[in-house]
Amino acid sequence: MGERFYRASQYTIAPVLRGLWRVHATGLHHIPATGGAILASNHLSYSDHYFLPAVVPRQVFFISKAQHFDVPVQRWLFEQWGVIPLRRGEGDNEAMARSLQVLNEGKLLGIYPEGTRSTDGKLHKGRTGVARLALQARVPIVPVGMIGTEKVLPKGKHIPTFHKVVIHIGAPIDVSQFYGMENDRKVCREITDRVMHAIRDLSGQEYVHEYMQNPEYQAKADADAKAEANKER
Repeated sequence: MGERFYRASQYTIAPVLRGLWRVHATGLHHIPATGGAILASNHLSYSDHYFLPAVVPRQVFFISKAQHFDVPVQRWLFEQWGVIPLRRGEGDNEAMARSLQVLNEGKLLGIYPEGTRSTDGKLHKGRTGVARLALQARVPIVPVGMIGTEKVLPKGKHIPTFHKVVIHIGAPIDVSQFYGMENDRKVCREITDRVMHAIRDLSGQEYVHEYMQNPEYQAKADADAKAEANKER
């Protein structure tokens, strides 16, 4: 049912999104018509999950934090759309294995290399998982620049506002010369930086070569550290 439901969404929900938010997309021809590929995008808003698939003709499988599956209705929708739950900050091997399976099956996987939404509007240093997956699955990486989604649904808000959304899709990045080197940290860093620079050029954001720190993760880390300290007393 999942694939049929996704297709039905493309004919019903997607046109509504494109119309109400005046979505303008460029470079769609860069997305391979067949075969696996990674769509690597900047991440400004939760609404990114909806706007990118609304313009891509093929199904896009996304990774999203496991907490989004806590609400029954949302969990059902995400499961139908093929969203992969990730227990962020815990090194979720199951999510990575499922992502690799999606790519090996010749499908599209959407990834936000920053790892979390940008809270300052800048583009931050990318996590190297995007490079490792591309090398393992032997697929190209297609950079994507989202513009305006942070105004549609800023972090912490639940009711969207109407604002034009622009999506620029760049030429695929061929990493075939590095196949078999997914465990080489230097290679993965080089590929990831190249991807982030391509996203920067598409989105027009200021690039910061520092990871975007998620306050939620830090709060959890601090709480865990405090609990561990109390146990040792």
